[in-house]
Amino acid sequence: MAKLAINGGVPVRSEPFPAWPPDDPGYLEALKAVLDSKVWGVLGQQGEAFCREFARFCEAEFAVACTSGTVALQLALRAAGIGAGDEVIIPPYTFIGSATACIAAGAVPVFADIEPDSFNLDPAAAEAMITPRTSAIMGVHIGGMPFNVDAVKAVAEKHGLVLIEDCAQAHGAEYRGKKVGALGIAGGFSFQSSKNLCSGEGGAIVTNDRELYERAWSLHNCGRVMEGGWYDHRMLGFNWRMTEFQAAILRHGLRKLPEQMALRDDNAIYLREQLSQVAGVYPQAFSEGATRSAWHLLICRYDREAFAGLSREKVVAALAAEGIPASAGYNPLYREPAFAEGIDYSEFPWAPQIYKGNVRYEEAAQNCPVCEELCSCSFWLYQSVLLGSKKDMDDIVEAIAKVQAHAAEVP
Repeated sequence: MAKLAINGGVPVRSEPFPAWPPDDPGYLEALKAVLDSKVWGVLGQQGEAFCREFARFCEAEFAVACTSGTVALQLALRAAGIGAGDEVIIPPYTFIGSATACIAAGAVPVFADIEPDSFNLDPAAAEAMITPRTSAIMGVHIGGMPFNVDAVKAVAEKHGLVLIEDCAQAHGAEYRGKKVGALGIAGGFSFQSSKNLCSGEGGAIVTNDRELYERAWSLHNCGRVMEGGWYDHRMLGFNWRMTEFQAAILRHGLRKLPEQMALRDDNAIYLREQLSQVAGVYPQAFSEGATRSAWHLLICRYDREAFAGLSREKVVAALAAEGIPASAGYNPLYREPAFAEGIDYSEFPWAPQIYKGNVRYEEAAQNCPVCEELCSCSFWLYQSVLLGSKKDMDDIVEAIAKVQAHAAEVP
């Protein structure tokens, strides 16, 4: 193979991958319709229509649209009655919002390790972290790959816990042929700019539980109730409502999503097959029971020996030089400074005595060896590259194989 581009060689490709968000005049038309309506926020039709359409898409009874994926998770937790000192078990291989949503709801996140192949929450590890204070498990469909819902749900039911799904990356993903989101008591989605369905910012919860839905609706709408008046506030709520502009963009995006999902499926399957022929590269495996990933990310673990001991940062830099926009991905969440340097729960009067003072989460590393290993030797490919052509996929494989073959030459 030719000299690595990072060392002055010719890169595998110079053409850009598909842009995201996509260029589509339908978005402008959707925004203009809201502008012309003169109703940009509450009491418009776009938000209500989107909630109906998104619930239907998720095969759920109800949806509540809100301001972000993190708020969606907080809404789900609060509406499920999780708060004041409750412990919520989450995986450490996730975005920080999974944990901060717990803290914002008054709960305490507890980290449990992940599976070595699916990179999702390990049901046995989750059960091992249960204490008398545990009230919920939050499984994360990481990269869009459904976690083993049956096994995690069995743990939750055995111990009387609530199961929340973090679906921020999993729009349209399926577990045993059913869409994720309402497989537990509720699921939270994100519509941030990078997401497969996006409106810049925004989020939503879905659920089949009518009582939880009505509580979530009240929480996100200043404590109002559906049957009450505008100034009838029957609980402490917040203004977490989505704008009409966001809802209109999402409605248009939702119409485009099935076609985009089919293309991502086709390219992801092809790419995973081709990558299996590259020494030391292992794409994320399907969790037990997972039947369709949303492919928000194509996560790859690599064998460091096959890559001359390269760090993930050097692998990503070498791929970038070859024209492939890869990412090093997450650090273990408990190693992020916000957690590793400690959280002083004493400022929260509800916190149990065990949490008074500075809780240093770096100790969680002892219980999460799989996450530690994955975060040292993995890289991501974003969903937008999966909207390209087979030639684009071939270029990705060629670049990864080139870096692997010449790994010892990476500076």
